[in-house]
Amino acid sequence: MSPVLRMFIVLSLVLFPALATPDPGSLRIGCQTLDATDSGARHSLMQYVCFYSAPPGEPAYDASEPGQLPEDLAWTPAHGRDLVFSATRSVYWVHLHIRNSGAHRSLWYLKLDYPLLDEITFWQTGHDTTESLVTGDQHPFSSRGIDYRYFLLPVTLDAGETHSITLRVHSSGALNVPLSLETPAEIIAGSNHLTLAHGLFYGALLVFAVFNLLLFFSSGTVYYFYNAFYMAALGLFLFAMGGFANQYFWSNSTDLANTSIPLSLSLCALAMTLFGRSFLDVSPGTTSETALKTQAWLCVGFLALTFVLPYSKTILLNTVLTLAVISSLFIIAAIRWKQGYQPALWYLLAWLVMLIGGLIYALAAFGYLTDFLAREALMQIAVGGQVILLNYAMVQRWRLLNEKLLAVEHNARTELEFKVHERTAQLRSTMRELEKANRKLSTLSLNDALTGLHNRRHLDTIFPELCAEARRTGHTLSLALVDADHFKRINDTWGHSFGDTCLQFIAEMLSRHVKRPRDIAIRFGGEEFALLLPGTDASGARNVCNALLADIANTPLTAPDGTEVRITLSAGIASLAAGENQDQLFERADEALYAAKTEGRNCALLSQATEA
Repeated sequence: MSPVLRMFIVLSLVLFPALATPDPGSLRIGCQTLDATDSGARHSLMQYVCFYSAPPGEPAYDASEPGQLPEDLAWTPAHGRDLVFSATRSVYWVHLHIRNSGAHRSLWYLKLDYPLLDEITFWQTGHDTTESLVTGDQHPFSSRGIDYRYFLLPVTLDAGETHSITLRVHSSGALNVPLSLETPAEIIAGSNHLTLAHGLFYGALLVFAVFNLLLFFSSGTVYYFYNAFYMAALGLFLFAMGGFANQYFWSNSTDLANTSIPLSLSLCALAMTLFGRSFLDVSPGTTSETALKTQAWLCVGFLALTFVLPYSKTILLNTVLTLAVISSLFIIAAIRWKQGYQPALWYLLAWLVMLIGGLIYALAAFGYLTDFLAREALMQIAVGGQVILLNYAMVQRWRLLNEKLLAVEHNARTELEFKVHERTAQLRSTMRELEKANRKLSTLSLNDALTGLHNRRHLDTIFPELCAEARRTGHTLSLALVDADHFKRINDTWGHSFGDTCLQFIAEMLSRHVKRPRDIAIRFGGEEFALLLPGTDASGARNVCNALLADIANTPLTAPDGTEVRITLSAGIASLAAGENQDQLFERADEALYAAKTEGRNCALLSQATEA
């Protein structure tokens, strides 16, 4: 027996119990009456349900109400099975008797937990009255009567009263009719739990998408954009499949209610392909690269077909396309991993999770597996696991690129040192010139040797540029001059070595509080420092300085003799005003610093012009 045949037999045995196709040999008996007051009976609702499948051409197919059904119609008991059918053209009739054996009038809801049904009509008959409700995706969302993504039919019964409920269901795709009878309290409790779960899921998906989009804007790395695109498309697809999109986005557009599902599915496939091609760093001209290019154009073609072909065909085609894309990405990731590309391992695991979850979800959506709600939850778990693994894979890719960059830098340094040592004897005169150049370069260094901060030379270079940029763009620019209080006393008491330690401590605190990429901390004098804060107004600069002053004042240092020393700082702050140049801004900040010193130190003051 071939391996393929063995696999087919195993899959058949696994999936066969879940198939919910009608059993032609079922006993043709009447439906039992469900006692709505019995919670056990309500939980076993499908034991009381009968159904009939009417293919095109039968009288029951053309019947538009229960009274037009043949009297000798052979109803089939559900025997506890969910009514789940793969794509079919038949009309399904469902019948149920419900009785209130209690002593009081009570309300229940008959709930149909599958939102993607084109046409569904409820008839509720009691005494001599019949009420009907016509709804489904081919009707505006308001036709459901109750603002809920699933279908709810209120069933109000007097004491001892019995109602007969009939459903006519027709849909162009798979057909799921998972029915339950619940009290209002049970409906509310279940809805609350689902709202929390869906809120957490879609909220997390949105956060990850926005986060990747921000990474794209900040770094320019294109696979962050493709990942955000993928998560947005996937979220829209699941939102539509769960009935939320029909409820909240296009409740009055019956065309979009169906079109949005295959449309978002093809967008998912396109986003997957673009992200995989970018992330896996596939070499140009390889088979993998050609396959991904072809795949991307196929996705675009299927996207266009969504607007031309009927829903029943596009949903099937786009599902096959998406599963094929996932499978191909899984194979290409395995190839890249074998080629030594380490981030592909996590990418491979991500698509393995997605392949399993997507396959199970597709089987449930097409009517080959029961309990669509459980498969929906499983799909959300699979998506959550995949999103975490993909983002971790991107972290690993960034780490790998950083390691490669460091390795290239290290190899370049090693090679340079080797060549320098090898040619020392022949290039002594050149080395002397190089020494002079190095000394000159040292004098032009832009960093302070003691603290590691930028020095006065860098301030003189960058300060005019930032002022010009702020005047050109209209953005704010704040300058804070910071000076250590009574620093001479520290040098005189414990020596310059401890004074240097204090300066390094101050520099470390400055670096800790100046967090944004464009903010600059500078040591331009002995114990004098400057903070250049582009895009920060005077109030924001004062907040930074106040936090800095408080942090330093509350962090003691231990002097060589064991004395606990607390350093305080004074700060003067000014923001660039219209028509002002860098010298005027610096002078105002210096005046504010002088005022802070005069008022007792350990404080941050704004320039008077800034406060005005």
